Amino acid sequence: MKKTNTNSGAYNRLLLCLFSVVILISCGTSKSVHHLPDIRQYSLEIPTVHQFNDTTFSYKQNFLTKNKQQLWELYIQGNPLQLGYNNGALTQYLMQKQEEIFFSKVEGFVPSKFKQRILRGFLKWYNRKMYLNVREDYQAELYGLSRYSSDRYNFIASKYLRSLYLHGAHDIGHALQDLAMVGCSSLAVWNENTEDGDLLIGRNFDFYVGDDFAKNKLVEFVKPESGIPYMSVSWPGMIGVVSGMNKEGITVTINAGKSKIPLTAKTPISLVTREILQYAKNIEEAIAIARKRNVFVSESILVGSAADKNAVLIEVSPKNFGVYRVENTSRIICTNHFQSEAYKDDARNQKQIEESHSEYRYEKLKELLQKNIKLNPEKIAAILRDRSGLKSQKIGYGNEKALNQLLAHHAVIFSPQKKLAWVSSGPYQLGEFVCYDLNRIFTDEDRKNNDLSRSELNIPEDGFANSQEFRNYEEYRQSTIKINETIHNTDVLTDEFLTHYTNLNPDFWKAYYITGRYHFSRKEYEKAKTEFEKALTKEITTLPDKREIEKYLKRSKRKINY
Repeated sequence: MKKTNTNSGAYNRLLLCLFSVVILISCGTSKSVHHLPDIRQYSLEIPTVHQFNDTTFSYKQNFLTKNKQQLWELYIQGNPLQLGYNNGALTQYLMQKQEEIFFSKVEGFVPSKFKQRILRGFLKWYNRKMYLNVREDYQAELYGLSRYSSDRYNFIASKYLRSLYLHGAHDIGHALQDLAMVGCSSLAVWNENTEDGDLLIGRNFDFYVGDDFAKNKLVEFVKPESGIPYMSVSWPGMIGVVSGMNKEGITVTINAGKSKIPLTAKTPISLVTREILQYAKNIEEAIAIARKRNVFVSESILVGSAADKNAVLIEVSPKNFGVYRVENTSRIICTNHFQSEAYKDDARNQKQIEESHSEYRYEKLKELLQKNIKLNPEKIAAILRDRSGLKSQKIGYGNEKALNQLLAHHAVIFSPQKKLAWVSSGPYQLGEFVCYDLNRIFTDEDRKNNDLSRSELNIPEDGFANSQEFRNYEEYRQSTIKINETIHNTDVLTDEFLTHYTNLNPDFWKAYYITGRYHFSRKEYEKAKTEFEKALTKEITTLPDKREIEKYLKRSKRKINY
């Protein structure tokens, strides 16, 4: 059975995000629909890709290969248009596969033509100004990349427009549904907090579009004709950056904040961070780049700098801008709320702290940093993989209050001064962390064999990945899908099956909530009441989640007494 995120509410909101992108693409103003970048200034050679086997492709100095940890590694160089063509030619199959996964979710969502027209009326304004807020060179790169997109979805929009607007999918989903796609966590430590005093940065990127979307992780190494060479961890078809480091030792990672719905799409946050990597050599240059771009969601950008041996949070939103710097300490913690003075009285940020799981993960990071002194990459990996709650409480596997929510697209660890990066492999961030040395990678002699990693510095996989508890969790996920489907049909599940289900993940509130929902749908109100009461004894993820359980418990009691 196909795996799906057990957080059905967030997953449904994500599907709306995907559908919104399609509507957004297809109903823009005439100018944006017909806009194409001016590419005449760039020289171009159409790549002729040589395929060595199913996992190794090359064109001149550019290549794509898959390592033994199942990470795809891409190296490209050239002017903006050539970068796009080289990227598209090498990753064509992977990119088209990602597009298929993305749009296949849309095709089955909101089948009602009437509902589509309602959404169209609201969303038709969204894309009218995005192209005006994206650098011309990035548009040229996207144009080259889009030449290798599938023809299958041309009925939605041109290949170029699909490429451009899909780069705003995270932002659009975040804006339209206040959707943080679950919560990312990151940290930076230096001086007395690390073994050698060097700056270290770690992050979990908990962005979930389904298991299939996460299969083809791409570690991209880009040597642009203009600017600084850099690496980025994301997925095929993406030129923006969600986690990355440049050859000067600037790192960027993004964490979503609380947003309100804007009236127009502007600069996708991943293109802001891409610009920082390509053109900034220190923190002040990074801040200057972020300040001049108009974004349409709220986001924290954790920027680390080898030159400054320091890190800051750049906190951006459509109408506000703040920089959070630490004093009298050598560490920064970031989850999904803002910390700078600029957002001190921001009502949405205060609501995020009160109702979401952001503050809980922030406190958990503080707790782990107090226990783990003199950090090194291995210790940071252990922190990113931590599955417990505060004070080591068992809160269930998959709980969004945990740092390791067992759904991360990737985790990364950066050592900016040494120019080393560690990228996690599956499952989730439990697999081996592969080490890359940017000094070696961007030196021609060290790329002759397409061997980009430094395997002697890899961080071993987490033993949990081979445990019975992990196998139980994977079975729990599958069973969750089955129960959620059964709630909406006439199939009957046995009490033995449901008891086995909660025993697979006994510390997680959601197992009891979903079981209670099943009983409630069958008008078995006594059984439902028992399960909802059990759920309330566990560590519930958010305040709205708790209110939802209490609502069902109240309804169950009322039905019993009716």
